[in-house]
Amino acid sequence: MFTGFLPARRAASGEVLRNFTPNWFTVTMGTGILALMLPHLPLAGAVRLGEGLWWLNLGLFLLLTVLSLLRLVLYPQESRATLRHPVQSMFLGAVPMGLATLINGLIVFGVPQWGAAAATLARDLWAFDALLAAVVGLLVPYLMFTRQDHALERMTGVWLLPVVASEVAAASAGLIAPQLPVAEALPLLYSGYVLFALSVPLALMIITVLVLRLAQHKLPPPDLGVSMFLPLGPLATGALALLQLGEAAPRVLSAQELGDLAPTFTGLGLAGGLILWGFGAWWLALATLTTGRFVRTGLPFNLGWWGLTFPLGVYTAATYALGTLTRLSAFTTLGHILVGVLAGLWFLVAARTLHGALRGHLFQTPPAARETGLPRVS
Repeated sequence: MFTGFLPARRAASGEVLRNFTPNWFTVTMGTGILALMLPHLPLAGAVRLGEGLWWLNLGLFLLLTVLSLLRLVLYPQESRATLRHPVQSMFLGAVPMGLATLINGLIVFGVPQWGAAAATLARDLWAFDALLAAVVGLLVPYLMFTRQDHALERMTGVWLLPVVASEVAAASAGLIAPQLPVAEALPLLYSGYVLFALSVPLALMIITVLVLRLAQHKLPPPDLGVSMFLPLGPLATGALALLQLGEAAPRVLSAQELGDLAPTFTGLGLAGGLILWGFGAWWLALATLTTGRFVRTGLPFNLGWWGLTFPLGVYTAATYALGTLTRLSAFTTLGHILVGVLAGLWFLVAARTLHGALRGHLFQTPPAARETGLPRVS
């Protein structure tokens, strides 16, 4: 009775690897940002809960990395096909962004327990993450221009994913730099602004074209409906990067005898952060309205639902950063509310993802998923 069991299990495992795509790293993005936001809540045990979620996220990231490497070795043809796919390739940006949440966790959770060693490890991992983000941010657009098939009417916010990774690394630089000696913080600070430049201007250009596409061709198909939340990501992360880099700048500039410039960098962080945060508020409202419309007409579950978490999470982080800098309690109160919403969305999407993974649905590639790049549960 067990004659066909092992071959069947091996075949099933093979299909999981064959159909594994970078989309899965969005799970680590959403889980990681919630872990980082929970300690902001004025609740007993919030820090411990966030740290536990961070450790869980570390395990998830390692598992997904192993699966990615196995797929690359065992199924090289399918791996190369991912680079040519007009949607799946965009999710390569989720790899450095997922890693960034773990690096930031070394500062939030590691430094209080392990001290300077955690900050040094964060610095070293950040260097790799920043390089990976810059490579993805250049490679994927190059493939878009030379190998992939795109059209304006098929454009969605997914185009932003490979680009946003660099500004996520920029925000991380602003978080790590204050924990390092000045000599070590200096390259992170300046690199952070360069990474910001590699991402935010291009993201704003993409958002501009996306508005034109939405006006001419209306909303994306239901399988990609949640992608309406994705433009919130670069707006929020751009605001967060300016705020955190602006906070880290005075100490570094003073050590270089450029202390007179410190108020300029801090002011740029506040002004730029407020402007991008305000734009993000408009886009958050728009994405909420359009997603509500999709819910009424039909919104099939797929891994794209994780796009509800990370953009909202970084917007929450930017809200808290504005509250710290301006000392306005309204920002902090709004941040608490957003964390509650984020936690609710995470539980919803995580439960649906676990169900789909255990049932095997999320490792299948039906025709609709081949077009969108998002394995889904019907």
